[in-house]
Amino acid sequence: MQTNTLDSLLAEANKIIKRLSFQESMEMINNTKTLIIDVREESEVFNLGIIKNAIHIPRGLLEFKLSPNSQNNPVKIDDDTNILVYCAGGYRSALGAKSLYDLGFMNVFNIGGFQEWIDAGGEIQPHL
Repeated sequence: MQTNTLDSLLAEANKIIKRLSFQESMEMINNTKTLIIDVREESEVFNLGIIKNAIHIPRGLLEFKLSPNSQNNPVKIDDDTNILVYCAGGYRSALGAKSLYDLGFMNVFNIGGFQEWIDAGGEIQPHL
């Protein structure tokens, strides 16, 4: 039996899931049907805020909360929805985006880390 390491899982995710720049992310947000998902832990979101208009689904709950074309989705995701995933540093978002891809979501992208977003001038809001 082959054992995966964190590095091999990240390499596989990064091979399949495109990592968008801030500019690419903003273009997608402004011009397409887009959902932004924050996969950080509750304490991180509570203490630091969230990207404007993002929803929070912790990494450990993604597979339980979302499934393609399902009535169980907390938001209306369809085949035309671009899903942008982020975390604190880009690692959990890579793995989370890969999990969503494995579930059947085809338009999934990693937008990296929360601080990268802020440093690029991205808007944030308090977690409600």
